[in-house]
Amino acid sequence: MAGLNILSQTPSPWQLPASSTSSSLSYSLRFPHFYDFNNIYNCGDFKCWKIGSTNSPLSGNPRAKRPTLSSQMLPHLSNSSGSGYSWMQDKSASCDNFSPNGRKQGPLNAVSSKEIAQVSSVDDLYEFICSGPLISKIGLTSEKVAESIDKWIEYGLRLCRLFQLNQLSLNEAQKIRIYHYYIPVFLWCEQEISQHSSKFKEEEEIPPLVIGFSAPQGCGKTTLVFALEYLFKITGRRAATISIDDFYLTAEEQAKLRDSNPGNLLLEFRGNAGSHDLPLSVETLTALSKLTKEGVKMKLPRYDKSAYSGRGDRADPSEWPEVEGPLPVILFEGWMLGFKPLPPEVVKAVNPQLETVNKNLETYYDAWHKFVKSWIVIKIQDPSYVYQWRLQAEIAMRADGKAGMTDEEVKDFVSRYLPAYKAYLPTLYSEGPSGSDPEHVLLIDIDEGRNPILGC
Repeated sequence: MAGLNILSQTPSPWQLPASSTSSSLSYSLRFPHFYDFNNIYNCGDFKCWKIGSTNSPLSGNPRAKRPTLSSQMLPHLSNSSGSGYSWMQDKSASCDNFSPNGRKQGPLNAVSSKEIAQVSSVDDLYEFICSGPLISKIGLTSEKVAESIDKWIEYGLRLCRLFQLNQLSLNEAQKIRIYHYYIPVFLWCEQEISQHSSKFKEEEEIPPLVIGFSAPQGCGKTTLVFALEYLFKITGRRAATISIDDFYLTAEEQAKLRDSNPGNLLLEFRGNAGSHDLPLSVETLTALSKLTKEGVKMKLPRYDKSAYSGRGDRADPSEWPEVEGPLPVILFEGWMLGFKPLPPEVVKAVNPQLETVNKNLETYYDAWHKFVKSWIVIKIQDPSYVYQWRLQAEIAMRADGKAGMTDEEVKDFVSRYLPAYKAYLPTLYSEGPSGSDPEHVLLIDIDEGRNPILGC
């Protein structure tokens, strides 16, 4: 399985150009490199798309004997010649004339209209999807994939456009990220929402389902959540996205926390338990749970990490994005979401300064975790990946001519989080998040390239 080069100075294919800023206030602070969803539609005549060859064995689950796709399964995807399938006929996800922020822009990474593109068949795509490590985890079979292949195709085309990928030549890492990761997770979220809704009577108002995403820093959780919110958008459903970062203390409150814990490096800056405004968390999550009617609106808090030379501060409420009901789902993400307090002697053995953080963590269940009914836990094999991922991001920033942390500064930054990772991740992975129902937890193992793999 092809992975991304962690120490490469080339930006990840999932990092959009820095000049591409969203026109939507909702994403001005959270996703500065992404486009407004409202500009994704009706953008040209899509001709063809290559996903690549499957002549060599694929990584992931061993291939089992699978049903053959037929024209009966996919009548609207068969090509005009009748000689197989061309899964690039659907113009609903086309992208030639996509114009971010209302400015006309030509196709990105496109080939000449005279160039003949090699096109893989639906069967190739189907085989690739079925080889993914999450298929069985989300309860899908090869037969179910075959029945819903048209959805996979459309979602893939839409995501390709969203991330400005070359539709004619996706590399292995890009194929994996779309068809083995983002789309399977989206389908699992749909299943969870459906099960959640079924618990209520027809005349009852259905509160939004809160899906928690617990994942280490730098592993791609923000991009994953962004892709999911976009897929909800194109399927006609609203979603609210919040992060534990949105609930950090103000700069003034953080200074008070630091002064009241002299010498504790884990509480010197934002990040660990104790550096969050928990009453604001409860207020926000409670209000979101009541967005069940059309026209009911509220603002979501946001945090500006660039304030005070990177120390950060809560963004001015005038910059907070507005969300409107009815909401079927809330996507709540964070690096320490779901962490459980441990016996004092356990955390002390990891780092004595973690004792205060551990005590602070006792209040987080009522503020965060009790609201979350479904969980996605992204599992890493080694917490040191966080350092590698952060270093990769800083190297890319410096290569792009932007101010970035030195290698020593990166090491110092990550060192303030590693004790919590070492203490709490084993329990998170073995027992699940705080207060979770095992039937509603999706555990995803990823490698150093941030791609899903078969769990140990």
